[in-house]
Amino acid sequence: MNHYITHRSIGKIICIAVTAFFSAIALSQCTVAADLASSIPQPQIVNQDSWTNVAIGGGGYVTGVYLHPQKENLIYIKTDVGGFYRWNAVEQKWIPLVDHFPLSQSNYYGGEALALDPNNPNIVYIAAGKYLWADQGTIFKSIDQGSTWKKLNLDLPMGGNQDKRWIGERLAVNPFNSNEILFGSRQSGLWKSSDAGITWSHITSFPGQPEADIGITAIAFDRNHSGLVYVNAYGDGIYESTDAGITWNRIAGSPAKTMRIAIASNRTLYVTSATSPGVRKYTNNRWSNITPPHSWKDAIAGSQIVFNGLSINPTNANDILVSSGETTSTKIYRSLDGGTTWQEQKHSINNTVPWWRSFMLTHRWVSAIEFDPKVAGRVWLTDWYGIWKTDDINASRVTWTNYEKGHEELVTFALVSPPIGIPLLSGVADVDGFSHNNGLDTFPSRSFGNSGPTFQDTFSIAYSEQAPLRMVRVGGNRWSSTYGGATSTDGGLTWKQFTSFPTEVMPMRIAVSATNPNLFIVTTSGRQALRTDNGGHSWKPVSGLPHGAEGPWNWSQPLAADKVNGNTFYYYADGKVYRSSNGGLSFETVNSSLPHDGWHLLKTVPKVAGEVWLSLNWQGFYHSTDGGATFNKIAGVERAYLFAIGQPQVQSKLAPLYLYGKIKGMGEGIFQSLDQGKTWLDIGDIQQPIGNEPNVMEASHQQYGLVFIGTNGRGIYYKKIE
Repeated sequence: MNHYITHRSIGKIICIAVTAFFSAIALSQCTVAADLASSIPQPQIVNQDSWTNVAIGGGGYVTGVYLHPQKENLIYIKTDVGGFYRWNAVEQKWIPLVDHFPLSQSNYYGGEALALDPNNPNIVYIAAGKYLWADQGTIFKSIDQGSTWKKLNLDLPMGGNQDKRWIGERLAVNPFNSNEILFGSRQSGLWKSSDAGITWSHITSFPGQPEADIGITAIAFDRNHSGLVYVNAYGDGIYESTDAGITWNRIAGSPAKTMRIAIASNRTLYVTSATSPGVRKYTNNRWSNITPPHSWKDAIAGSQIVFNGLSINPTNANDILVSSGETTSTKIYRSLDGGTTWQEQKHSINNTVPWWRSFMLTHRWVSAIEFDPKVAGRVWLTDWYGIWKTDDINASRVTWTNYEKGHEELVTFALVSPPIGIPLLSGVADVDGFSHNNGLDTFPSRSFGNSGPTFQDTFSIAYSEQAPLRMVRVGGNRWSSTYGGATSTDGGLTWKQFTSFPTEVMPMRIAVSATNPNLFIVTTSGRQALRTDNGGHSWKPVSGLPHGAEGPWNWSQPLAADKVNGNTFYYYADGKVYRSSNGGLSFETVNSSLPHDGWHLLKTVPKVAGEVWLSLNWQGFYHSTDGGATFNKIAGVERAYLFAIGQPQVQSKLAPLYLYGKIKGMGEGIFQSLDQGKTWLDIGDIQQPIGNEPNVMEASHQQYGLVFIGTNGRGIYYKKIE
């Protein structure tokens, strides 16, 4: 069992040992670091056989929730970029179900659809695929509630993270014949299996003409009338079949832009729509407008409300819930008389994630709301950031509680692990980033924006090597196209916004001088790099560098500061290494003999001047000890996708290397080297390869053997190697 520093005096001794020969600025940080060490709960980390998620708590779009009609607490969710999960009612947490997909199958982490076999609680189907333009998606079947999966023979373009991913459902099992399954695709029409997924056929008789790239979005079998099924062709209308999908008729007057459909036990079809009227029902071959009254003006935007969420109480055909969607503040309505009258549900929030800010607690962009078929009064709801449940929908004021344990779905941009202070800081998409002050297994107390300026995204974080509590982060808000940065003097606990920064310029990567925490360089998206020597009060252009790569969805790391010489910085682009020896005022090319690869990371080594490492994906792994003038390619590394440099072992001066890539004779995986790449140890897990587009890797500079990997939709993983 290993421990972080837990005593104030030990923290001060270590800090002084590290900084004894540094500047007065750095030395003054020792007392602050000691105070910080005693104030931060320092976790114990047990030796792990597998990788574990850093506990953050939701933050990604949950696009559907599914409750089995026969078995209590058998609940699944699908997400747009984080795969699929099953509920563990005993531990009150979500279990990820597709973490076995490797990097080569990262597209399968997109949740296009999910369907339960209503007659068998053990069988579940998923349609997996993030993007239409990526590798084709497919359908998988599990006979053990998602513990293992079998790929089925249907490969089609799928878009779990594309438009209208919050509506549905486009995959369904016939409740009268579990061998029959229907799947509505985005581009390739309607498909059917008659043998429980073994073979599939295209239903050419289906006449629907749905909107391009959205396709068939909803399929619903009537559970009380054999053969009756409805299919929504988005943009065209709803089609009905009375022979389980052999022949079809378009229902006259059906809304073109249907969001969700549901069938009551009395055969009434209910529909939510993106167009007025927003809620309708279809019975006896006639449509009725049952939209809740006084709801057409959104309280915030003043625009028409789009209704999305829809559920019918399985024990009462007249008990209906609808919710607005595609809005910043959801309204939930309930009818007990089949839509004749409605009551807007008053509610309160029981928030279990400390850092969730007020705007996250308004049920933004609700995707699904569902009655629990086995527990009276219980309702589940999913939205842009997580999963909610109430145990008493009948209360005069409904209490919604969010359940985020195990649901780790964030996209990471940056990770840093400084030598003192908080063990990990992360920059992420959509919810800014975190100082993980509560350790790795407990939700952070707050996000960056709770103690300083708020960004939608934090793209990069850096610290001054000889004054590591002095930190800088850069980011911005994609929705408003405004950008900036902030500085911290306490290791990331609190932040102060830059005095100035060109707000229309997107900052991508930042590097801070090893000896002067007020001196840092920022690369920008498609523009010239910028430099400040007064902590962000004023900026000047950097000369000698090419314009930066376009952002924000770019995870290359071309910029690094030398860890000893405060005037030296390095930069890689297009097969060239550039170096500045004058504090970033100008750069010059020092090496032009390297391969070109757009996916690259350049990093420097603590306590060693001029040592530079460069990964170039399939082009290999490179090492320089003379400030980038010459590089040696590391033999045996066939792919260097990500890498990190960590804290040396006790009585060792060599920093360990961690590599996500491919080693000759060892295959693809995650590896550690203690001898600068001469030999490698496999520290990966074939059952958990961290395959959801890993995009950043970091190692602790406080503990030997602690390594982190950030992903594109499954949050951050960590592992401790003894």
